[in-house]
Amino acid sequence: MSGHSKWHSIKHKKANADAKRGKLFTRLIKEISVAARLGGGDVEANPRLRGAVQTAKGANMPQDNIKRAIMKGTGELPGQIYESFSYEGYGPGGVAVLIEVLTDNKNRTVAELRSIFSKQGGNLAETGSVQWMFERKGSIAINQKEVSEEKLLEIVLEAGAEDFESQEELFNIYTSIETLEAVKQALQAAGVKMESAEVTMITQTDVRLKNKQAEQMLRLMDALEDLEDVGSVWANFDIDDQQMESLVSH
Repeated sequence: MSGHSKWHSIKHKKANADAKRGKLFTRLIKEISVAARLGGGDVEANPRLRGAVQTAKGANMPQDNIKRAIMKGTGELPGQIYESFSYEGYGPGGVAVLIEVLTDNKNRTVAELRSIFSKQGGNLAETGSVQWMFERKGSIAINQKEVSEEKLLEIVLEAGAEDFESQEELFNIYTSIETLEAVKQALQAAGVKMESAEVTMITQTDVRLKNKQAEQMLRLMDALEDLEDVGSVWANFDIDDQQMESLVSH
């Protein structure tokens, strides 16, 4: 999970900047609305909505914005109807890429995705081409200032967490889908604030990239994540930490 977790930390930094520009809020509002439309507006009874609301709160989204997004999803307020779709592709070096989008115009989104892949040495693939490589897991990120590693391990392992990583300023915890809620509740009970708690995709094998292919892959990830309709992007690349830091800083 080295490439995945390293990029997770970078995305966390990007998210802080995106929130200031409103980009992150736009994506979160879409996710909250879709979750409310599909599973109802009761946060306690709708796990997807609960996760989206928690992530929104972690990004300091005002409560009024969250409430309006839920009401738009349930139809209590007028608003655009967004649908959720998954797309698959290959990046430089044959890296598997899985993308989830929230869009009100599927044709526009597909055209934009195809253009981005083409410019960065990749291509969109047929449904089922790469999804089998990914496994759905729960993912929780916690700022290292919140709690000691020893205390955190004690809490999450007892609650059923499967894996744990330390990446820069974050602790990343991985769970099965079934135990994600139990681990979240254990952290809440212990008074540990979570930066995010969500469903993610991980792979057991990564494609090692370097030099030009590594640069292309990071440009592809940036371009995909900058697309307004894109909710999440996962890819099984691994890049040397030193090169990744060098590429990201430029």
